[in-house]
Amino acid sequence: MPVEPTEASIRTRTVRRASIALGVGASAAVYLWHTDPHQPGQLLIPCPFKWATGLLCPLCGGTRMAYDLMHGDVMTAFHDNAVLLVLAAPAVAYAVGRWLVAGLGGRVHRPRLPARGNAVVLGIAAVWMVARNLVS
Repeated sequence: MPVEPTEASIRTRTVRRASIALGVGASAAVYLWHTDPHQPGQLLIPCPFKWATGLLCPLCGGTRMAYDLMHGDVMTAFHDNAVLLVLAAPAVAYAVGRWLVAGLGGRVHRPRLPARGNAVVLGIAAVWMVARNLVS
């Protein structure tokens, strides 16, 4: 018989998970701050899709974009991956914010994307991938 979590346990779990995520993210950001992905020979994980096909995936340029944003270069970040910057960054910020507010309020937030939402995201990703590979 499953036990319902209490508000305090949900809040504690949320704070613990947010702390771990913040620590991992901060460590990655510090490493990326000192590692210019625009320069060859850096110790960064390459895109497996580009490695296997030679084509740019919808997320290619995300690491360079994050580096450029951390250094205040929004125009170069836009050039690295415009769709990821304009659409995905605000969506992820909204989802993380909803999760954090709900968790600190003692509630569980389980984000759900309906089938139509999945189709829209996959459609945008496919169109972006084709467009950026035709242009470059």
